[in-house]
This record gives sequence, structure tokens and C-alpha cells, in this order.
Amino acid sequence: MTTTMEFPMTPTSATQPAVGARVPGRFRREVGYLLSGLPLGTAAFVLLVTGFSLGVSTLVIALGVPVLGGTLAMARYFARVESAQIEYVTGRALPPLPERTPRGGWAMLADAQGWRDLLHAVVMFPVRVTTFSLSVSWMAGAAGGLTYGLWSWSLPRDENDGLADLAFGWSGRGPDIAFMMVLGAFFLATCVPVIRGLVAAQTGLGRVLLRDGGRL
Repeated sequence: MTTTMEFPMTPTSATQPAVGARVPGRFRREVGYLLSGLPLGTAAFVLLVTGFSLGVSTLVIALGVPVLGGTLAMARYFARVESAQIEYVTGRALPPLPERTPRGGWAMLADAQGWRDLLHAVVMFPVRVTTFSLSVSWMAGAAGGLTYGLWSWSLPRDENDGLADLAFGWSGRGPDIAFMMVLGAFFLATCVPVIRGLVAAQTGLGRVLLRDGGRL
């Protein structure tokens, strides 16, 4: 009579995805978050600042109360969108908000979370412009630098031969292409950590503005 010993099966590379396999998907989510931030932030900033200005200027005729109330409701909507994006890109949900009791009249303006959401839209607008610009510039620098030799012929040439000539006095197309490719390789090598840092900064600030910092 023979006995067989069964050993627990360990996950292999065929059944367990490598950590590196998750990087492209995460990177795509992070890039999508940064790129979508500019149109979303622009819409939120324009609508909410316009609504706030109109509401404040018409408070004397009582029309400003519903205008400001609607502006705060709109601010809460944009905040919910941002909260969903933060959870999607980081995998960490924001602390839940207490249920909001419907109110009318002047009581609408006592919505502390709505004012916080309005502040978030205003403060985050320049942040989103900055993160959008840096992320696009970094990715364009990587793609443009590495493919510079394919399209550099179309650039007009004057008294200098490109950035290599301007920076180091290296004239000629060869040094110019080599310099740009090295620059593109630098942007490519640092693209993931730079994008990740921009996402961390934007989502971190968003968490502080959308929720009480002490509750994070």
C-alpha cells in the first residue's frame, strides 16, 4: 500500500499576474484622470463661480437665495464626480458623507459641505491646469524626443541647429538628433513616477478639500 503526499499548489506565473502587468492599466487610469481633470475642472470653475457671483449680487432681491442654493447643489454634484474619480484611480474611497436633509429657503445656504465643495472647485482649477500641462508635456517630450529623427527634417533651420547647438554648441543634425533622443529617453524613464506624483498630489489635495482632513 502506497501513500501519496499532496502539497498545496502555489500560484505560478500562468495563474498569478505579475506586478508589472498591472502597471500599464494603472498608468492609463492615472493619465485619464489627469487629462479629464482639465475639462471637468474648467466646467466646474466657470459654472460655480458664475452661479456664486450671480447669487451674491442678487441677494438683495431674494433671487440670490435659490441661485446660491442651486450653485451649492451643483458643487456637490461635481464633488461626487471627483470623489468617484479619486476612488477609481487610487482604489481608496473617501469617507462617506452624512445623509443630507432637504431644506429650502435660507436654510439651503447652511450646507457646510456644499461650501466646501465650492471651495474645492475653485482651488483645484489651477491645480488641474498645472497637472494637465505637466503630464501632457512629459508624455509629448518622451514621444517627440524618441521619434525626433523621423520628423526633424521638417523643422526650419536658421543660424542654429537645434537645442544641442543652443545648449552646448554642438552643430550638425547628428548631435541634434542624439541630444533629443537622450532627452526623450529621460522623459520616458521618468514618465511613470512623474505622472504618479501628479496624481498623488491632486488626489491628496482633493481628499483634504472634499472631506475634513482629520477624518482621512
